[in-house]
Amino acid sequence: MKVLVTGAAGFIGFAVAKKLLERGDDVVGFDNLNDYYDPALKQARIEQLRHIAQSAQGTFVFIQENLTNKAAVDQCFEQHKFDRVIHLAAQAGVRYSLENPHSYVESNIIAFTNILEACRYAKTPHLTYASTSSVYGANTTMPFSEQHGVDHPIQFYAATKRANELMAHSYSHLFKLPTTGLRFFTVYGPWGRPDMALFKFTKNIIEQQSIPVFNHGHHTRDFTYIDDIVEGVIRSSDKIAAPNPDWDSYHPDPASSNAPFRIFNIGNNNPVQLIEYIHAIEKALNQKAQLNLLPLQPGDVPDTFADSHALEQYVNYKPSTSVEDGVRNFVEWYRQYYQV
Repeated sequence: MKVLVTGAAGFIGFAVAKKLLERGDDVVGFDNLNDYYDPALKQARIEQLRHIAQSAQGTFVFIQENLTNKAAVDQCFEQHKFDRVIHLAAQAGVRYSLENPHSYVESNIIAFTNILEACRYAKTPHLTYASTSSVYGANTTMPFSEQHGVDHPIQFYAATKRANELMAHSYSHLFKLPTTGLRFFTVYGPWGRPDMALFKFTKNIIEQQSIPVFNHGHHTRDFTYIDDIVEGVIRSSDKIAAPNPDWDSYHPDPASSNAPFRIFNIGNNNPVQLIEYIHAIEKALNQKAQLNLLPLQPGDVPDTFADSHALEQYVNYKPSTSVEDGVRNFVEWYRQYYQV
């Protein structure tokens, strides 16, 4: 197949594009290489994809552009006929959305509109896109289920991703565009983002600096290893969304519809205390962490726990990587990449 992967220089986009190339698909990567975090890391990911494409059956084309540029998006769709679109480009980060909300409007709303419109007119067979567990807000009913209400986000990032889900449904309903949204739960692993906890904690522990531990370490997170996430994303993309035959207009399923529309949690279904996560990093590094215990930050969700049974039934998705193994893999990559 020919697949468009937006955010191909990002953590998840890179990993998805890599897997697609390795299985023989032709991949077009689209990314603006912005400086939200180190562009050199993003460029290194793109170079990895180019290198993989040299020995893989699939081809790789990279387009450095901004998805807010409608003309560039339209030109991309005119030049390539995509069998699948996997939209992973976004402005991520919970706390940054308190500082720069306009970036989220541009990257998460305007860019997604351009993707929806391009898919509509190109009659793209299936659009799969990234949502987030943050849409569950301060929900304390665990585990989080796709059946739960998600209309009370507690930060702007989550509000924009919930908007994506609603926008996708409107296009599925009006134009019969098959869409599948995936609510990611704390993805981690090699080539990860420097603004995320695992990256920061590893760096600080190696440098013998204290690590900031918010909510005094009482967070729990459904940490999901990157390889498990990639498997779920690609399986979801391969299976074109269809109307739910059991959908009842009197008792509607919020995660499906009588349109070709689906929403799934994609997580590990196994929440871990933040302190346990830190212990796994300490073990992998063979170093003790200096903890700087801090209060809960505005916009932070105290706990996440994915009920991912729906995705398991739909595409046989079953995460298999333990936190200890996943953290060890990340630390090995980090030491090699940064030569420390």
